[in-house]
Amino acid sequence: MNATRAEIAVVAVAELFRGDGEIVASPMGPIPQLGAKLARLTFEPDLLMSDGEAYLLTTDGVVEGWQPFRKMLDTIVPHGRRHVVMGANQVDRFGNQNISAIGDHARPKKQLLGVRGAPGNTVNHRTSYWVPRHSTRVFVESVDVVSGVGYDNAAKAGPAAEKYHDVHRVVSNLGVFDFGTPDHSMRVVSLHPGVTREEVAAATAFGLGFSDAVTSREPTEEELQLIRDVLDPKGLRDKEVPA
Repeated sequence: MNATRAEIAVVAVAELFRGDGEIVASPMGPIPQLGAKLARLTFEPDLLMSDGEAYLLTTDGVVEGWQPFRKMLDTIVPHGRRHVVMGANQVDRFGNQNISAIGDHARPKKQLLGVRGAPGNTVNHRTSYWVPRHSTRVFVESVDVVSGVGYDNAAKAGPAAEKYHDVHRVVSNLGVFDFGTPDHSMRVVSLHPGVTREEVAAATAFGLGFSDAVTSREPTEEELQLIRDVLDPKGLRDKEVPA
């Protein structure tokens, strides 16, 4: 295999946006940003790239539109026209995400970012997660604090919360996962080349379905050239997922 694990992950993140069309992509972190840019340069040319503040940008950073925060909240977020790729300090079998605190919320062992925009993201538009180090500390049976809303809690909140609720996929350094089971519990979509089922099972604190799992696709020659020569010539991807 010519591609590194980081490059496999970039392609897996790019695939999150396949079929999205003209929506706002909000990827958070180096590999999510590379994946979104790769998708736009190849199979999703209508994807709109946000800088997270006030502008829409091309893949090389040229401003192509103005989208202040208020306009984003008024016209994009409440209508399902956005796909966010966030990180997760914890994620559970139903897609609940924690970026707030580790331990009891009243007396946490570790204070993190807070819930930030995670609740609004998960109940208003498509949300995916990127985890650079797949382990039982991240893939937990139950999150300590619900920041991003998973399928079980969206169902409890009723139809209003479920209208645009769409926790799409989780990409980690080991594989790709979704919630396409009858009870919306997490299952394996694909394992990255060289990763075994045993390795993923040992790094996950809850049971996963492997029955339909395939091998994550490798980048094409064109995609490798774009990743290495155009999007990330300094190799920052390998600092997030070492070769």
